[in-house]
Amino acid sequence: MKKFDLIIIGGGRASNLAVKAGSLGKKVAIIEKSSLGGTCPNRGCVPSKLLIGYANVIRGIKESNRHFIDSQINNIDIQKIFEDTNSFISKIDSRYESRFNENVEVFRGIGSFLSNNIIKVNNEELTAPNIVIATGTKPVKAQHEKAWTSDDIFPLKGEVPKSITIVGSGFIACELANFFSAIGVKTKLLIRSDRILGNEDKQITDIFKKEFSKNVDIEFNTIIQDIEYLDDKFELTLDSKTKGILNHTSEELLYATGRKSNSGSLHLENTTIDIDTRGFIQRDELFQTSAKGVYVVGDAAGEHMLQHAAAYEVNHLSKILFEDSKEALNFKYMPHAVFTDPEIASVGITEEQAKEKKIEYITTTTNWLASAKAMSTRLKYPITKFLVNPNNYEILGCHMIGPESSSMIHQVLAVMHINNDIRHLKDMLYIHPALNEALLPASVEAVKEIQRYNENI
Repeated sequence: MKKFDLIIIGGGRASNLAVKAGSLGKKVAIIEKSSLGGTCPNRGCVPSKLLIGYANVIRGIKESNRHFIDSQINNIDIQKIFEDTNSFISKIDSRYESRFNENVEVFRGIGSFLSNNIIKVNNEELTAPNIVIATGTKPVKAQHEKAWTSDDIFPLKGEVPKSITIVGSGFIACELANFFSAIGVKTKLLIRSDRILGNEDKQITDIFKKEFSKNVDIEFNTIIQDIEYLDDKFELTLDSKTKGILNHTSEELLYATGRKSNSGSLHLENTTIDIDTRGFIQRDELFQTSAKGVYVVGDAAGEHMLQHAAAYEVNHLSKILFEDSKEALNFKYMPHAVFTDPEIASVGITEEQAKEKKIEYITTTTNWLASAKAMSTRLKYPITKFLVNPNNYEILGCHMIGPESSSMIHQVLAVMHINNDIRHLKDMLYIHPALNEALLPASVEAVKEIQRYNENI
């Protein structure tokens, strides 16, 4: 049996722990079943955003007429786009491994527990006083053996399809539908209800639905009744609540209907580690599972399934393991973005959540047209929505839709993290006429609304 100071199961963001521990002279084993780096750089957020970069350029050219520019696209080298993305992905594993020193040993295989502190991988047994589980999640299985999940896009093998049907209404489905549609692949998005991006604030999604549908062919209130795979194509029978039975054909079928726990391969039945009803691993405020010395970070815990959350957790766990910190990590605010066209960014609660929880709040919705930079986009839909506590000016939620929302919202985040009072946004100096200047009238209006609210009590 090989003995280590630290064993890490999953070579994604938690690989930073191996770098840190190795630099401290600790003997580390890191176990990875596929490519180091994990889902984000290999199959998820990084390559998908590289593709969205192409989509944004294409959309800009196609919509240039709103700037009084008559332009056309002569050719889109779709194969080259994917070759370039595949080339980037092919270098990730070696880049991650190059960060490890001689104290870190990489095991390529599936790690599973024989007991609380013994791991088996490739018929070898490893043990350590500290074990970190960082196995992430996997896509919900596709409903046909020939269909794709998001894991099959990166790296894309073979020819780029001329047509694709995507099932799902979340951010993965929307981001991929936006890209494929932009590059000229005939794309249809199937959504079982009339709501898209159901976790976002409804006022935002109402705008998103209207704008997104201009570029992407969407069938709402529609499910797949039957699938046949004939002559390298999917023959789909669709059941639409509004249109009845529809027949649809596409070269590829992709399911983006959510992600689930990867814990099944760990053989946790051989341990005292607890999991919840969804299969996610339970932990305390210091990331420790019910087995002493075994920790879990990232998506494997099923709490904040976002890469930036995982990175934040790994950084904090590093302090617990190597600096003897006993401070619990409290995610006070968890932001996210949807990188589509339109782009969405959000932090805090939605208005629907505020009503459901009976939280006292005021809300304002302000367009961006006070900013000349925003006006230059010649888009009229971008808005900022605030939900604010009328008793202390605390920002409860901020929801944005418009170009560069994911960048703009960081100004709101900074205020929320340092001293959450929307009056700071109202009183600060803005560069004129930067895009962020749109936050000034939004915060001014929110403060006025609080004053009106309190005057009427």
